[in-house]
Amino acid sequence: MNRYPAWKYVLIVIALAFGTLYTLPNFYNSSPALQINSAKSTVKVDSGMQTRVEEALKSANLSETGIFYAQNGAQGSVKARFADPDTQFKAKEVLEKNLNPDQTDPAYSVTFNSMSNTPAWLQSIHALPMFLGLDLRGGVHFLMQVDTNGVLTKRLQGMQASIRTSLRDKDIRHSGIERNAEQITIKFTDAATRTKAKDLIADQQRDADLLETGTGNDLLLTISLKPAALQQAKADGVKQNISTLSKRINELGVSEPIIQQQGADRIVVQLPGVVDVARAKDIIGRTATLEVRMRDESILEGTDGTAAVPYGSELFKVGKNVPVILLKDPVLTGEYISGASASFDQHQQPAVSIDLNGDGGRKMREATRGKIGKRMAIVLFEKGKGEVLTVPTIQAELGSSFQITGMGSTEAASDLALLLRAGALAAPMTIIEERVIGPQLGAENVKQGLNSTMYGFIAISVFMILYYMLFGGFSVMALSFNLLLLVALLSLMQAALTLPGMAAIALALGMAIDSNVLINERIREELRAGNSPQAAIAAGFDRAWATILDSNVTTFIVGLALLVFGSGAIRGFAVVHCLGILTSMFSSVFVSRGVVNLWYGRKRKLTTIAIGQIWKPAN
Repeated sequence: MNRYPAWKYVLIVIALAFGTLYTLPNFYNSSPALQINSAKSTVKVDSGMQTRVEEALKSANLSETGIFYAQNGAQGSVKARFADPDTQFKAKEVLEKNLNPDQTDPAYSVTFNSMSNTPAWLQSIHALPMFLGLDLRGGVHFLMQVDTNGVLTKRLQGMQASIRTSLRDKDIRHSGIERNAEQITIKFTDAATRTKAKDLIADQQRDADLLETGTGNDLLLTISLKPAALQQAKADGVKQNISTLSKRINELGVSEPIIQQQGADRIVVQLPGVVDVARAKDIIGRTATLEVRMRDESILEGTDGTAAVPYGSELFKVGKNVPVILLKDPVLTGEYISGASASFDQHQQPAVSIDLNGDGGRKMREATRGKIGKRMAIVLFEKGKGEVLTVPTIQAELGSSFQITGMGSTEAASDLALLLRAGALAAPMTIIEERVIGPQLGAENVKQGLNSTMYGFIAISVFMILYYMLFGGFSVMALSFNLLLLVALLSLMQAALTLPGMAAIALALGMAIDSNVLINERIREELRAGNSPQAAIAAGFDRAWATILDSNVTTFIVGLALLVFGSGAIRGFAVVHCLGILTSMFSSVFVSRGVVNLWYGRKRKLTTIAIGQIWKPAN
């Protein structure tokens, strides 16, 4: 009656092994470490950096306990682990001097970090310690306000340029185009011309509202964005800022950054492990912009480095095919690039295929028309400094789609395509809130959270054993199994554990033991009704299951609602809460019954069971 088939015990053993393996890394301490990342978008950290770091430390007589290279998306990083913080600080100074000969323009950043001492064999199966959130690990929190009016200004700028070009192409004469913060105004001297312009603009600018005003020879055509298009432009601007920040921060190697939208025009940026506010602001400000410029053809080829720089031009000394003198006025900027990907040219050599939006294609055609054989450059600007990425020769008039050839390698083509896709901020941002949580405060939060969970677990265990005796012990075993599984899943998922998440773990323990209380009380009811111990055990588990399922499903629905509609710490609580419900249902019913069946199932002549005092009503 109360026997499990072998496969169920095998499943329990597998779950126990999984929980043990993936919980184990959390018991290993962390050691101080340094992380070497690229400080420029055009500089990559490859596996060769591992050797450079090793040689630099050896020459300074500094010992390390391990140097590791890891690839994170397009950029790599190197971490060096040390035995104590004193060696870590000395090594930082040595590496910064060795890797960056020019301290005013560093190519690599060396930042403080920590590394787990988890054995390599556990790391090989992705068994890693839980990732701690900002309030437990320490770091920097920013709340940024996006200037959505800046998005509108950029949109109107592009619309103004497009309208001016269209009117010129169709030879529609006007008396001037003016733009303010919210609309564009075009002046005309006769109604027929204004009507002709209105029809053209209405056909090309579907998101615009057009209004005719004025009398006599002072006729006006006012153009503004439709309310729906305006809201969409602002929403797209915030999303583009989030995307750009994500790409730049990821390329700089900040581990597990959190970048998410809050409200209509705010962005939350959290950088765990970063406690230097100035450094964090520098990282956020590293949003590179791209420009396409024409080479100054008044300078003879090969004399760029020696000739005087004409007015309206600029000399670039950093990058590929430098020195080169370029015109200051850009042909177009990165905001006109809609797509870029690594490809091959007609000779099967690495190239970059670029797609421009409508305005960008028009600008490119105008700039390259009649300039076949001339050279143009793509320049990346970071922190006010420009670096030339490539200076290709124009082979034909370019339009909305073209290729940059002569990349040399597929890796160089992929890198350039990534930079072109990254683009620029759609609108300026200001920091309206900043918060720094030190590592000591984070460690104190971890200690208090662990203590509250541990003492709560001990209190529950003592009560269950005293009140339900041996069945209370079975419940404690199931509760331990539940906690093991929950920690293992959080470690495997690398979900950020925060203080609300630790509160959710404590809540999960209370809900898990509640299920066992229902089972034990149901078994007692069956014994009071006169059933045999074996029948009471079977009926108790079977009849309690429906109640347990109903209560957990309703609570799970609430957890899903928090996960879907919540943000920040609320989502962290919801993730742990939902996982805790799933593991508690498995452990309190499946595992608990397995242990009971193993202990009592083979006893045919079972007369009593240790489940505490069974109170029977008087006749």
